[in-house]
Amino acid sequence: MAYPDENTLIRVTQGDEAAFAELYNHYKTPALRFTVSLLKDEEEAENMVQDVFIKIWVRRTQIKPDYNFNSYLFTCLRNMAFDHFKKLEKSEQLRKHYMEAIRAAGEEEREEAERRLTVVQAAVESLSIKRRQILKLNIEEGKSYQEIAEFLRISKNTVKNQLVKAKQILREKVDLATI
Repeated sequence: MAYPDENTLIRVTQGDEAAFAELYNHYKTPALRFTVSLLKDEEEAENMVQDVFIKIWVRRTQIKPDYNFNSYLFTCLRNMAFDHFKKLEKSEQLRKHYMEAIRAAGEEEREEAERRLTVVQAAVESLSIKRRQILKLNIEEGKSYQEIAEFLRISKNTVKNQLVKAKQILREKVDLATI
């Protein structure tokens, strides 16, 4: 009779840990070799062999001692390897989907930012020359009301009023464009 004999398997089904150790020690090397040949990953193969033997111990009462244990063990390992590949494939698909979603969101954000910039530029261009000049001196060059007033030879109050009106017009035009 092929090893392990029926008696060893019967003892395993009855919870004999020594018999289970015999079974494990007999099959661990060929099981590992088989699993490595499927997975091409020794660490993952070791984990899988351990998991299979844990499952065998947990389900030991379901073992049929008169059946071919060798076939049972390697079928379990093959099925676990296939399940592992399915999980890897699903994980890879999820990762690709996630990366595509991030890329698409980035493109949408970039397009939205470009659209907003175009709206703001058009709104600025719609201002009168004087308001546009005052706005650019204040925002782009960071000049104070006093500096702008001196540069354009107008009152500080006029600068303030023109900036308030320019910003109000811009706000309205940008708000209308985002609706």
